[in-house]
Amino acid sequence: MEPDYKSMATWDCSDFVVLADFIPGIIQEIRYHSTYNFIGDRIDGYEEPIALLTKEAARALKSVANEMNALGYRLKIFDAYRPACAVKHFVLWGIDDLDLRMKPFFYPDLDKTDLFTLGYIAKQSSHSRGSTVDLTLLDMSTGREVDMGSPFDYFSELSHPDNRDVSQEQYDNRMLLQQAMVRNGFVPFDCEWWHFTLANEPHPDTYFEFPVSSEYLRR
Repeated sequence: MEPDYKSMATWDCSDFVVLADFIPGIIQEIRYHSTYNFIGDRIDGYEEPIALLTKEAARALKSVANEMNALGYRLKIFDAYRPACAVKHFVLWGIDDLDLRMKPFFYPDLDKTDLFTLGYIAKQSSHSRGSTVDLTLLDMSTGREVDMGSPFDYFSELSHPDNRDVSQEQYDNRMLLQQAMVRNGFVPFDCEWWHFTLANEPHPDTYFEFPVSSEYLRR
């Protein structure tokens, strides 16, 4: 059954913060505000290239950032809160059999329908509840992302956190990120090394619709 986007969505953003204001020093590359993502277009609802999270998730992520900073790393955020309209954009794109522009870069070995059946893209996303984040580590000594063995949003078994087809160093990097996130209250996702959800998320049954916009939060 298709999710009922109208009944599940709420525009109340009172529990959310702009992540960069809450955690100084994080790096943001919000892919869904750009055209470099698995669809190839800016995604509906992404009005600014910023990350938003619930206060509870942001507080837990700040503890992760402090731990990683002490080890010489900074957090790099690819996505956080995702409006329900963005998820609908994903679903409608999945119906379009002819749009395969980004297949070579993000899902070279899969059909578009596999992205949904295998769980890489959900028709109702935890990101819309406001306490899920996609991220990696940046090595402050080199200024480069840590090598995780596959890029963000690369839909393949190679991106599963426990996949041992990656090198030992790449696997250790994944575990460094995962263990820090778990220690601070996040739950990993078994298909994507970059994806984590706050275990005690404040809105487990609520899907938000307001845009990714600092101006909207300040209204």
